[in-house]
Amino acid sequence: MNEVKTIVANIKKGIIVPIYFLMGEEPYFIDIVSDYIEDHVLQEDQKGFDQIVLYGQDVSVPTIIDYARRFPMMSDHQVIIVKEAQNLKSTIDQLVPYVENPTPTTVLVFCYKYEKLDARKKLLKTLQKNKDCVLLESKKLYENQIATWLPDVLKKKHLSIQPKAIQMLVDFLGTDLSRIQNEVNKLALIVPENTEVTPDIIEKNIGISKEFNNYELKNAIAVHDMYKITRILKHFADNPKDNPLVMTLTVLYGYFQQLLGFHGLTDQSEKNVMATLKVPIFGIKDLRSGAQYYPMKRVSAIIATLREIDLKSKGLGATNNLTEADLRKELIIMLSAQ
Repeated sequence: MNEVKTIVANIKKGIIVPIYFLMGEEPYFIDIVSDYIEDHVLQEDQKGFDQIVLYGQDVSVPTIIDYARRFPMMSDHQVIIVKEAQNLKSTIDQLVPYVENPTPTTVLVFCYKYEKLDARKKLLKTLQKNKDCVLLESKKLYENQIATWLPDVLKKKHLSIQPKAIQMLVDFLGTDLSRIQNEVNKLALIVPENTEVTPDIIEKNIGISKEFNNYELKNAIAVHDMYKITRILKHFADNPKDNPLVMTLTVLYGYFQQLLGFHGLTDQSEKNVMATLKVPIFGIKDLRSGAQYYPMKRVSAIIATLREIDLKSKGLGATNNLTEADLRKELIIMLSAQ
């Protein structure tokens, strides 16, 4: 995240390099940098002459180099953005000679999404050595990092957010930053500036029930409140469209994996738990509580059962046609066992 801020800040100052190679599993940060370059390096009246967007599935590396060797017509730079550049993976090393000697008046941007360059590729080593290149590896954020990132995003829109509301969003949307950003954009259009986003606001405007959601399910599991667990899972069964089983399984699997890791820690201080397990500070309470109700051996058995239920939900390993309701009952049985 800090690297992205630095890249954007440098562009604002006019510090622009000939090559930006943006790669990695998280497309959100790649889009942030690429969109900023596309929107701000050239003036609007210059873009028609000196800015072009190419797509990896439609062009070859030699063609991209041909474009990059041209000179700008109406401005100091020409901007070339290659989207979906991962489609050039098999021939990407053909870019090496250009990276070794880039055209200084060209700003060439590669959006290499969902993966990173093979470490054995000569291109990666060449990019790393060249001071005229910015190489960004955009990594997926852990849950605790989203707890830091999301308030920053909202702050730019003059909003703040409560920790429980953050967890509701993460449990509902996962760690997909683009989806979270889309929901934040919707909220910014609806709620007044300087509003603190609460679970009530999330429930009203995003459609996540503040009482029946995966966050509350996780809280109930942490204190082994079987009445509440059963109520929530019954609500999920009655409203499967809003509460897909796959999301519930993902949240539960993540929680019990963290709990297994927590059991294995000698140092269970807040600082070490956050650093080792990538858990936000407000998630530690559920681990401490859960550790009292679910010893390590039981946690391992629950994880194994969750895997079985996941396979059954995909039609694998089931002896008959099980419905989602049947599988949710299995969850209740699994959690109620002592």
